Amino acid sequence: MSRIPNPLDTKPDVVLIGAGIMSATLGVMLKQLEPGLTIEIFETLDVAAAESSDAWNNAGTGHSAFCELNYTPQLEDGSIDISKAVKIAESFEVSKEFWTYLIEENFISVPPSFIRQIPHMSFVWGEENVEFLRKRYELLTSCHLFRGMQYTQDRDELCEWIPLVMEGRDPSETVAATRMDIGTDVNFGSLTRCLFEHLKKQPGVSLHFSHQVRDLEKDEDDGTWKLSVKNTVTSERRKLKAKFVFIGAGGGSLPLLIKSEVPEGKGFGGFPVSGQWLRCTNPEVIAKHNAKVYGKASVGAPPMSVPHLDTRLIEGKRELLFGPYAGFSTKFLKHGSYMDLPSSIKPSNIFPMLSAGIKNIPLTKYLIDQVRQSPEDRLNALREYLPAARLEDWELEIAGQRVQVIKKGKEGGGVLEFGTEVVSAADGTIAALLGASPGASTAVSIMVDLLRRCFKDKADSPGWQAKLRQMIPSHGQSLAKDEKLLMQVRARTSEVLGIKAPVLAEA
Repeated sequence: MSRIPNPLDTKPDVVLIGAGIMSATLGVMLKQLEPGLTIEIFETLDVAAAESSDAWNNAGTGHSAFCELNYTPQLEDGSIDISKAVKIAESFEVSKEFWTYLIEENFISVPPSFIRQIPHMSFVWGEENVEFLRKRYELLTSCHLFRGMQYTQDRDELCEWIPLVMEGRDPSETVAATRMDIGTDVNFGSLTRCLFEHLKKQPGVSLHFSHQVRDLEKDEDDGTWKLSVKNTVTSERRKLKAKFVFIGAGGGSLPLLIKSEVPEGKGFGGFPVSGQWLRCTNPEVIAKHNAKVYGKASVGAPPMSVPHLDTRLIEGKRELLFGPYAGFSTKFLKHGSYMDLPSSIKPSNIFPMLSAGIKNIPLTKYLIDQVRQSPEDRLNALREYLPAARLEDWELEIAGQRVQVIKKGKEGGGVLEFGTEVVSAADGTIAALLGASPGASTAVSIMVDLLRRCFKDKADSPGWQAKLRQMIPSHGQSLAKDEKLLMQVRARTSEVLGIKAPVLAEA
């Protein structure tokens, strides 16, 4: 009897693990740069973007550092470092360039399905915090990426900007806010699914849901990667080989990186942090607020726990969320296993993980306190932003799961890294994305950097460079240094994406 060909017994050029925004972005880029590539995509769940990229599981802010105060830390000497904010703001402009290209080429649907304009605001109270916000505003607006930002301490103006936040607030309280009108609300779940719909139509691309990559190892004879894949519905196991593997599985990336045994991945660990939102259920309250308002994080809080009052458009419905409230779970994914954390501890990373734990006792205490919160405790936190908030207008919604990266420090101890990090093998045959915020918003810049690392023989070729400039017109140039170029880029992307471009005065 002749054997029926197994669709997974293949040797694709590329395997993408995880059907989130990172894999989708990389897959589309690679097919544009090298149309003949064969690509296999494996997702454990039965739908794309159901974990970190899902609208209910991420902040959806379109992180551009306009309002996120944790991107402009105050140093011990009192100065404020805006370098990270500038880098993130520039990266988000690059993402908008790529999305504009996709729309112009009719690869994805019209902008309102995933992006819309909404003011980005920072709000603080107390003399010390107000002074911090004022200095931050002055520093940021010295860079043209942030020109157009407004600052006010005027209560009447604040009542116009954020009436819900000012309603019932103590008149004697010192408050201040900044506002950036070209902020965005991005539904990365919708965007990701649009990208995969496009990819599925391309020759040589296969997308497999309900398939989990269980193991992978390097074939030292030919340099390829051997992968073991399990169908989570039928339990059938299959194997395949690939020339390049990208692990973009959110919190599931770390276990697979450890299994790959590449030297660059040794010493990495992860600390899972879960999240919850308060979701407003009162249409009258929802209608009174139209902004993303970020505040200062509590002492010891991880970056993704920066409190914000967030107007969102999810599945065509206007929503109002507050949070996130952090928590602790040993799961690395929302739909993961409670054994994720224990099974990730290996001889190569146990010392860095223990060291990072000792150094971050305030974070541990903060998470314990968050887990123990009652509904009244959560309401009290909300009332710092909405003094007139009522418990009956809000319900608890489970948010996403994040894994903070722990890596070896210079002296061998562990360092808890807040942000997004790409770990790639020296030979460029495998790469993994670890971490959290700003993540999705900077996916395009992250993938361009990955192409440079992992496809060194092609990345600088005239053909690839020309195509990259077609997809991202500012490629190879600095939007943070060239104001005229930024103005040109924003004018084009704003028109296509439906975002009002500010008029920037010449420096």
